[in-house]
Amino acid sequence: MSLRILCFIDRLEAGGAQRQLVELAKEFKNKGHQVKFLTYHKSDFYFEDLKKNQITEYCIVESNYLKRIIKIRRFIRKNEFHVVLSFLEASNFMNIVSGFPFKSWKVIVGERSAKPQILRSFKLKFYRWMFFFADTIVANSKSNLELVYKVNPLLPKSKCEVIYNLVNIPDSVLLKEKSTINKTDQFNIIIGARHVKLKNLNGLIEAINLLPKPLQLKLMVSWYGDKSEDGSYERGVAKIKKYGLCKNFNFLPSTNDLYSRILEADAVCLLSFYEGFPNFVCEGMRLGKPIICTSVSDLPDLLTEDINGFFCLPNDVLSISNALKKVMSKNKFELAKIGEVNLLEAKRMFNKEIITQQYLDLFK
Repeated sequence: MSLRILCFIDRLEAGGAQRQLVELAKEFKNKGHQVKFLTYHKSDFYFEDLKKNQITEYCIVESNYLKRIIKIRRFIRKNEFHVVLSFLEASNFMNIVSGFPFKSWKVIVGERSAKPQILRSFKLKFYRWMFFFADTIVANSKSNLELVYKVNPLLPKSKCEVIYNLVNIPDSVLLKEKSTINKTDQFNIIIGARHVKLKNLNGLIEAINLLPKPLQLKLMVSWYGDKSEDGSYERGVAKIKKYGLCKNFNFLPSTNDLYSRILEADAVCLLSFYEGFPNFVCEGMRLGKPIICTSVSDLPDLLTEDINGFFCLPNDVLSISNALKKVMSKNKFELAKIGEVNLLEAKRMFNKEIITQQYLDLFK
């Protein structure tokens, strides 16, 4: 049976939740289902990707919150979907509200946040209390679901599922996998993340400043991500200039060709204070790269210190600096061996066929 599926999120910007929902929409379409996409803020980063896969995006732009809810509710109710799958808090809320007082479709909400504020903010708690009225809550990590249970301990566990992020690397990229060992003395680290305080540019700068000069001279960080309005990027650039580390950083905009850039790096790095479940780390593992990261989300379950991961503490710059020293002390063949372990783990955990089927089983 072909299902009519609506994928619903705030905007099509270069974010992790957006990337996952777009990839899932493409897989649902490939399986023969009818898929539409709904947003309520204009942003076209993934527009061409959806268009190429013949998935129509509808964008309901309305600045008035109440009118926005009414318009989105009307759109969902009149289109006779079998399933509405939403990601992120406000979209989840509107997905649930659109089903009141009765509905003939499944309401599935994606919990993808690990913000500590969830435990303190009435609004964020309220969003999770509304989960009572969803058919299924899908978290992309066990740690996310544990946070939901803290906020909403009466939520039936039978309504909750953990489904990890899928990783869908194009074949054209995978063909290059075996020929990307860096043959220079420079050590290239890549970060793919929007510039917000959460991603900890400041901690990375301080850590690199602590490195011995010979290691500093070898290290290059390529950071792909758009600037936010929180000032973290501007403060970071000022500190880089102050410490004389300009040759260690290369800041670039978000790119749809991030996979190729990962292949060119020696290691993938993510130093966030918290994460739902980081796509970027999953993709780095799938492309056979060592991972330098903080112990957030379910990463300690997937990576083992000194076998296939290099952990550090986000608030401890010495810890970050030591992790950098550790990974830079490995030779090219040791790095390749670590990357191979990560690749095998990623193939097992983030298989797109298995994960797509897990969602479709929930839909049916």
